[in-house]
Amino acid sequence: MKKILFLFITGLTFSVSHSQEVSDAVRYAQDNLTGTARFRAMGGAFGAVGGDLSALAVNPAGSAIFNNNQVGISFSNQSIKNNSNYFGTQTSEKENSFILNQAGAVFVFNNPNNNWRKIAIGGTYENTNNFNDQIFSAGTNPRNSVDQYFLTYANGIPLNVIDGLEYRDLLYNQQQAHLGYWGHVIDPVNENDPNNTQYTSNVPAGGNYYQENEIYTSGYNSKASFNIATSYKDRIYFGANLNVHVTDYRRSSSFYEDNSNPLEPTETISNLRFNNNLYTYGNGFSFQLGAIGKVTEAFRVGIAYESNTWYELYDETSQSLQTTRQANGAEPINENINPNVVNVYESYTLQTPAKWTFSGALVFGKSGLISVDYAIKDYSNTKYKPTSDPGFSGLNSDISNQLTTNGELRIGGEYKINRLSLRGGYRFEGSPYKNGSTIGDLNSYSGGLGYSFGATKLDLAYSYLERKSNQGFFATGFTDGANISSKLNNVSLTLLFEL
Repeated sequence: MKKILFLFITGLTFSVSHSQEVSDAVRYAQDNLTGTARFRAMGGAFGAVGGDLSALAVNPAGSAIFNNNQVGISFSNQSIKNNSNYFGTQTSEKENSFILNQAGAVFVFNNPNNNWRKIAIGGTYENTNNFNDQIFSAGTNPRNSVDQYFLTYANGIPLNVIDGLEYRDLLYNQQQAHLGYWGHVIDPVNENDPNNTQYTSNVPAGGNYYQENEIYTSGYNSKASFNIATSYKDRIYFGANLNVHVTDYRRSSSFYEDNSNPLEPTETISNLRFNNNLYTYGNGFSFQLGAIGKVTEAFRVGIAYESNTWYELYDETSQSLQTTRQANGAEPINENINPNVVNVYESYTLQTPAKWTFSGALVFGKSGLISVDYAIKDYSNTKYKPTSDPGFSGLNSDISNQLTTNGELRIGGEYKINRLSLRGGYRFEGSPYKNGSTIGDLNSYSGGLGYSFGATKLDLAYSYLERKSNQGFFATGFTDGANISSKLNNVSLTLLFEL
């Protein structure tokens, strides 16, 4: 009810225009390493190991490794610190969140008198990505102003469209030009010609623009899986998952710019603040197939395929712009362009890429194990649909040109001392971008321990992750951005019960 009332108050616009970017596609195509504490402590290297509730998310054949029914629940505390460097100015922000990380159950049905000796049925919930984050960047840009954002959108659009129609009646690109025009960031070259399509900036030249960019995000990607697996003579294991994905993502950004350039006889922009809000929500479907084989009693190999995920998504956006302009010898004039409109776009489909995982493990009886997984995913195969949509065809071309195939290496080990288990892991994931810098390579280290009380087990894990990125504050016109170094610390706790 609150959401409906909010839309009623602020206004509601339905549009066939789209505001998606390549970075949006990457966001939903990437999975963070989540799951049980044992899984996290060992770097997620469970493709040939199985026997863990989160192993099913890597290789669905892993549930047939269980000998007994098992139920478990996991919680995580995540702390992320983002260090920003924007033209030499250093800033930092932190965000902390506590989430239900994983929950699941596996039920095992044994049939020792048959070659197909076991059937396992399971269900799991995974929080595959936690979007709670905040980034603050600030610095003095010696060259570029955000006026280029508004100019890029405005040039080519007739003045009578920008000036004559309400914000709510415009397409997305026209709305950006509308804000810039009514905020006096830009003016038409010929203000007396209603068909004018060229615009000029009111931001004074000379550089030295002080700029701030604040980004707050929240939400999650989650996956609920139904699993079935079987074993043949306890030597070969096969499994399959049917997955339902849910996404809920909110992003609020605020960009501020001012300059101390000398005033001119005509009015120029002294400062501005540009606010943008995005809410994306929807659900998707995927499936997984996997197999694990015991080459010897100690050596196992695994292979798993995860299909494309087909999302049906919805976007809602809102914007506002505040500016201050002043002429030499005159009082400053403040403008507040707040359309009080939420743009609600038609649903669209996002197809994220498939993934192959190849695994090997050495299991030393009940003493411990060493495991290695290598996964391959081609991010350039990500697609927005319908592909016939002119906006999506250009965006899909950008995805194909900017993204690439990447590899993910996961290594894990475990050593048991009576009831105590000691664990460690390492994870490396390459950049999904061809340039390797928009989102850089990922390195993660982890460790943990577990204790068995018999039918009850308690596991604890700590993981550290670091990754660098450089994404422009805006994708069009003004594309300058800060160098971000992100460091994530995670502590996970899992409680397991054998039934």
